[in-house]
Amino acid sequence: MSASSGSAGLLQVTDLTVRRERDVLLSRVSLAVAQGSLHAVIGPNGAGKSTLLTALLGLTPFEGRIVTRWQRDGRIGYVPQGFSVDRTLPVTVEDFLALTRQRRPVCLGVGRSARRHISALLDGVGLLGVEKRPLAVLSGGELRRVLLAHALDPLPELLILDEPATGLDEAAGRQLEDTLLALRRDTKTTVLMVSHDLEQVRRVADHVTVLDRTVVRDGAAREVLSDDLVRSGLLFGRREANRT
Repeated sequence: MSASSGSAGLLQVTDLTVRRERDVLLSRVSLAVAQGSLHAVIGPNGAGKSTLLTALLGLTPFEGRIVTRWQRDGRIGYVPQGFSVDRTLPVTVEDFLALTRQRRPVCLGVGRSARRHISALLDGVGLLGVEKRPLAVLSGGELRRVLLAHALDPLPELLILDEPATGLDEAAGRQLEDTLLALRRDTKTTVLMVSHDLEQVRRVADHVTVLDRTVVRDGAAREVLSDDLVRSGLLFGRREANRT
């Protein structure tokens, strides 16, 4: 990933290709993510959405070009689709969030200032009061919200979310939407989000890219989501239909 200055957008991806042995996971993907936008990537299972995110993060080798145009500090926050917790570790939510929020080792206790800060972070994602709960006993939705709280502090310039609504009930899903909309409105944080929830995408996204190993639709959210093939889900079922 290379960086430059300017106002042409925060992130520009050109001809990104990812191969795994003989399989082409992504082919010549090109897209642009505007500064301060909420950009959603949608598509069928196996379309390469998570692979795209890991390539952007430098976790997956790729061919092509990725250019970033940072306006602030270039900090990236990331919430992965899956996160494994060792159930034998006696780590609480507070311990986990304190690891990078105080200088002294967590095994020596969490300081008063860090505790206040952590409580404020959890309150922001609707989890105030779970500080002392073991990380391993959280539900999938609760763990995802803890990871979101972690990703939002310090405030990133780019927030990358992989299926952030998975495991959330309706109330938590709405709170996630409120958080994302507030980020865009109040902080100009750019959000790149993979999602399978078209209704949620419709409510929050500015721009939508439909991915099926390559870009098959890309544009303003209102235009892409009004496409009959996208609305009906037929576009997402194309690969499965071709296999039968």
